[in-house]
Amino acid sequence: MANIIVTGASNGIGFETALALAEVGNRIVAVARSQDGLNKLQKAAIRRNPESIIHTLSFDIVYGDYENDLLPLLIEKIGQVDILINNAGTLINKPFAETTKDDCTTMLESNFLGHIQMIQHLLPLMPSGSHIVNIGSMGGYQGSVKFPGLAVYSASKAALHALTECLALELAELAIKINCLALGSAQTEMLAKAFPQYESPVTAKEMGDYIANFALTGHRFFNGKVLPVAVTTP
Repeated sequence: MANIIVTGASNGIGFETALALAEVGNRIVAVARSQDGLNKLQKAAIRRNPESIIHTLSFDIVYGDYENDLLPLLIEKIGQVDILINNAGTLINKPFAETTKDDCTTMLESNFLGHIQMIQHLLPLMPSGSHIVNIGSMGGYQGSVKFPGLAVYSASKAALHALTECLALELAELAIKINCLALGSAQTEMLAKAFPQYESPVTAKEMGDYIANFALTGHRFFNGKVLPVAVTTP
């Protein structure tokens, strides 16, 4: 049984990832801004497995108070963090010339800076052998097909990819592994909003199940890797 934090867990891939991990008996702390979505997650987890252990916290990874809100909950409920899944993120699909400074700030904060804060604050709670999983994107994967409207989104994910590679070296002395999954499309609310005419062949549940399994086992085989997870582009 592992103690696992999942951010962006109120819907889509984060929701399904947390659900899959809770179903098999792990202790989950699900973090997101939407308490309604987190309540749905908790109910769904209990329906699947009445013995599920899933704590929820409405928390903003960019502007939230880590010292007074997040860390006390983690210390009280689970004590240590074995796996951190940095899934939270925002996608704004706009032509580059129309992308505003506020759009750029929103995506950089949600897709990159918030994850930096999570890692920095949670490291003291992570024992040797822990695993950090960053959720990137094929849009930020070097050499992948790129799409108009996603320049800043892809750049913010590319920053997360580079952070993963760099931190693998810095965290080696702590024996903490870190990897990044560069996801292709999965049918989520965020995808439908950004690309209303497109339907992904991969469901959010399928992607969530994959991430859950990788979070539990991937660090046995990988460290500091940015791994593409896609059957289509985008």
